[in-house]
Amino acid sequence: MKQHLKPIMFVGTCSDAGKSVINAAFCRIFKQDGYNPAPFKAQNMSLNSYSTSEGGEMGRAQVVQAEACGIAPHTDMNPVLLKPTNDKSSQVVLNGKPVGNMSAKDYFGIQNQKEELFKEAFEAFKRLESKYNPIVLEGAGSISELNLRDRDITNMRMALKAGASTYLIADIDKGGVFGSVYGTIALLKTEEKALMKGIIINKFRGDASLFEEGKKIIEKLTGVPVVGIIPWFRDIKIEEEDSVALDMKTNTFRDGKINVAIILLKRMSNFTDFDVLDMDPRFNPYYTNNIEEIEKADIILLPGSKNTLADLQHLRANGIAEAIIRAHKAGKKVIGICGGYQMMGIRLEDPEGIEGEIPAVPGLGLLPQCTIIEKEKITKQSTFSFLPEKSGKIKQCRGYEIHMGRTTLLNDAPDSPVVLLEDGRQDGYYLSNRCWGSYMHGILDNPVVLDNMAEGFDKEEANNLFDYVAFKEEQYDKLANLVRNHVNLEYIYSTL
Repeated sequence: MKQHLKPIMFVGTCSDAGKSVINAAFCRIFKQDGYNPAPFKAQNMSLNSYSTSEGGEMGRAQVVQAEACGIAPHTDMNPVLLKPTNDKSSQVVLNGKPVGNMSAKDYFGIQNQKEELFKEAFEAFKRLESKYNPIVLEGAGSISELNLRDRDITNMRMALKAGASTYLIADIDKGGVFGSVYGTIALLKTEEKALMKGIIINKFRGDASLFEEGKKIIEKLTGVPVVGIIPWFRDIKIEEEDSVALDMKTNTFRDGKINVAIILLKRMSNFTDFDVLDMDPRFNPYYTNNIEEIEKADIILLPGSKNTLADLQHLRANGIAEAIIRAHKAGKKVIGICGGYQMMGIRLEDPEGIEGEIPAVPGLGLLPQCTIIEKEKITKQSTFSFLPEKSGKIKQCRGYEIHMGRTTLLNDAPDSPVVLLEDGRQDGYYLSNRCWGSYMHGILDNPVVLDNMAEGFDKEEANNLFDYVAFKEEQYDKLANLVRNHVNLEYIYSTL
């Protein structure tokens, strides 16, 4: 039996320093080395979420890290999830269940409430710690936000409570690495600084030996060793949940590929639904709200949204809705997932003002249905068969539901479900191979669905098959090996 290790925590000098990816790397390293690790992030803010097998909702970053650990995701790995509904407020999800919407002022300003959330988060941590070894914690944003320190439940306060050996991640590609590292550590309290065991310089371009002097300068300034310099990489594909990751997805139209335009929504959620398209060599996905790029595509994908009516109204105001309708009439494929599926109907209604102040919006009119937004939130992980009646094949697929809304057929439209769930429920509407939608997140991760999307295209790689599960496992191993080769792992183990 492996010895018990202390928790390890990765915190950052800034947002998008690479904490989530490095956390995933160490999750896989510990697994490779015979331990039984689990990830933990007390509070996450993201529109990319996931439904666990117990029906709870959590952030996707910890799902990726759980996959790297080889274990099933659980809401204890992310007990507090904030899902922004607009620029000023978020839905608060506690232990997998929504507990209401709250403005940032209220969320950060009510001290008793923050204490209760911290207590809940630490109890989730303790439950994980009783089952797994070690716990790999992740911080949020920068740890030097002094105005939020007393209300922090995610960063150094959690590190202190958990007794975690803490490592600071700095993004050298952003510039100013000396100031950001020195300033971050200088602003720590004495007891917080005592937890800081090392610094990892991330996203280094070029020859790392040229930074040897810089490494010594940082160590002299901070009194903390630099334990790793991780090179910038593009050849390892790890799902990222931060919306800044979309800035890197700059694909444009490419000949010889099945070009997929993913509509860029203001409140887009679960864009990780489409990560598989980046990996499958048959497809060339790109995110866009440019009408010309939309109309050039072979397939148009409508993603989910945390504010479906407002996003649909925005599409109408900017002519994007009409471009999608024209593309459909021209024979292009149009597919909607969750909120995008709702948009494809005749109309959307929000009579109780759950999403906002817009009571109703006309849909795209592609599917014969109406959706009413309701307070009850469905979060469910599901096994299903895809188009069993139409294909004559029953292949077990997996996905998950996270939505607030009830969709019903209009004008005596016949049932034409996209999927048949194992509990007997039907989901989605299949108008044709060129037009369908479903509430099922993760539906594209199933090979049979990707093959259906690729049907009808005379492209050079259209008949190549792709196994996404095997591909992801390979990527976690490649990531772990890269990080293992560029950090002082012996020292890191000595601090645990």
